[in-house]
Amino acid sequence: MLMALGMFVFEVGSVPYQQLKRATQWRHASQSRVGDRPAYQFVGPGSDTITLSGTLLPEFTGGRVDLDEIRDMADKGQAWPLVEGTGRQYGLWVITKVDETSSAFFRDGAAAKIEFSMTLEHVDDQRTDLMGDLTTSTLARIAGAYA
Repeated sequence: MLMALGMFVFEVGSVPYQQLKRATQWRHASQSRVGDRPAYQFVGPGSDTITLSGTLLPEFTGGRVDLDEIRDMADKGQAWPLVEGTGRQYGLWVITKVDETSSAFFRDGAAAKIEFSMTLEHVDDQRTDLMGDLTTSTLARIAGAYA
């Protein structure tokens, strides 16, 4: 397992990303001053985003079905815990964007190669009311997909 977002597991058989890019910002308010540079005051953390990108080869890895599952999670508008395969916990994240480019098509129109990227945004870890539903039916559906 590379990483898990909620109950979606990024692994070689599903969506193996080849690049993880993280950008973290902090907010500083400025106040203009006469004859001097602006004064700055730290007002708190800013946005924290992770972009996962890679190439799927549906004959060997996951494909469009796995990306659609991620889109279904994003449609719920909920936050999901993000945990690295090493056990490192990143907190709660929402899916804000999924890009997909299909190429090298088979005769039936199915893509032999799918390049993807998805953007996750860190939300307040105390907002457990935003957490996605990890019910027994969700767990059973996911377990069935990997059986």
